Amino acid sequence: MSSERTGTILGVIVAAAVLAAAFVYVPVGSSHMAAKPAAASPPPTPQTPAAPAAPRGPVVREVPN
Repeated sequence: MSSERTGTILGVIVAAAVLAAAFVYVPVGSSHMAAKPAAASPPPTPQTPAAPAAPRGPVVREVPN
């Protein structure tokens, strides 16, 4: 086997590894899409204080048999 042939085989192996890494690490279809601008958030609405909770009845923790 000549050194030229060995270099060709190693080059093909490296090229295949780089191509496989490109498919793994680059999302499909993201190269041709333009980035969307961030949507402007709506102005904050004034918050009204919450009404106090209505009183509830007694809580039965233990039920006799």
